[in-house]
Amino acid sequence: MASGTQRNEAGRRGDAGPSAADGIGHPAHSGTSAGAVTAASATDGTTGDTAGGATDAVAVAKAAAPASGETVRVDSWIWSVRLVKTRSMGATACRGGHVRVNGERVKPAYAVRLGDEVRLRHADRERIVIVKRVIRKRVGPPVAAECYVDNSPPPPPREAVAPAGIRDRGTGRPTKRDRRELERLRGLGSAE
Repeated sequence: MASGTQRNEAGRRGDAGPSAADGIGHPAHSGTSAGAVTAASATDGTTGDTAGGATDAVAVAKAAAPASGETVRVDSWIWSVRLVKTRSMGATACRGGHVRVNGERVKPAYAVRLGDEVRLRHADRERIVIVKRVIRKRVGPPVAAECYVDNSPPPPPREAVAPAGIRDRGTGRPTKRDRRELERLRGLGSAE
């Protein structure tokens, strides 16, 4: 029989460990998304892969909602609704002043409420969203889209973001003349 610390380590890693073989494993630690399937199937008795996608998304979002009286941090919320890839990236964006809630720069621990306007400057793009649902757990993209109203401007077309002055591989170090031409292309050099 495994000791308590070994069972806890197995639960943190997401694998079942010896307790699953005994039939006493907890479904949340079995490595499957049993919680999401249960929340989705609570509405119409399916696993969430069939019709009723909107009701399934609402059910999953309700399952990811915080308990009554509990608040959700802004860095956790922008991670949960997939605006940033990791929670630490959300916290870094808040500390760097790239996250604003209702026009004010906020710290990572700021509590998000319904109706707040969250502005996020990430990856050279401005995201403007209105909080429609407060969740604390990361959810899939279809469910995440149900949690906010996206008022972001459309991303620039790929042609408009073409890099200026890319050199061919193997051409060696740029000469002083090449460097000046590259700076002129990028708009960094002086107009002579």
